Amino acid sequence: MTKEIINSAPATHNALINNLGKAADEIDIAVNWLNNNSDIIISSALNIISAVIIIIVGIIIARFISSILHKVLEKHKIDSTVANFVSRIIRYIIIGIVFIAALSKIGVQTTSFIALIGAAGLAVGLALQGSLSNFASGILIVILRPFKVNEFIEVAGITGDVETVHIFATTIVTKDNKSVVIPNSSILSGNIINYSRKPRRRIDLLIGVSYNADLAQTKNVLEKVLLANP
Repeated sequence: MTKEIINSAPATHNALINNLGKAADEIDIAVNWLNNNSDIIISSALNIISAVIIIIVGIIIARFISSILHKVLEKHKIDSTVANFVSRIIRYIIIGIVFIAALSKIGVQTTSFIALIGAAGLAVGLALQGSLSNFASGILIVILRPFKVNEFIEVAGITGDVETVHIFATTIVTKDNKSVVIPNSSILSGNIINYSRKPRRRIDLLIGVSYNADLAQTKNVLEKVLLANP
């Protein structure tokens, strides 16, 4: 038994030396590859770091510009719905440009990427025609402003106060305190009656009196009641 162990020792020693030699060769290959490609590795790392910095700074700038724009619009007494809509659109546009710039920094072909986004947008647009119709209607409502928040209107068979105007839908609170969400396309496809836009509005009241009543006296009483009511 002792003799077999002594005989196998040189073989084990040689195998260990061979393995160490192979490991050393692999380390040398890796070191040589790093030495030969160090410029590329450093350049790629710097590009990735630059892309990350561009995204972080771009998001901060987008939020800052959006906030400043919202404050400026409110300062000029622009409707809050318009201010929110415009500031958000500008923010998303800036973030989109920032991401494209970051991808370009790390070597992504932005032209093909933009074409891919366009094709995907077309496919999504065909699948979401109703939502895009509501989106376009929301933009027209914001631009044309047939009504605004807190006005009393009648649209799509619903009458109530406008609570919010979003990109895809408008929320109206009825007089019995029901919150009704109406798609914007349904609003623009029908008549829009705005009861709050004009300072005065005619109201027809049908008042019944006795056949034996004095009509002149009745008229005088009604006029006094109306004049006493602001």
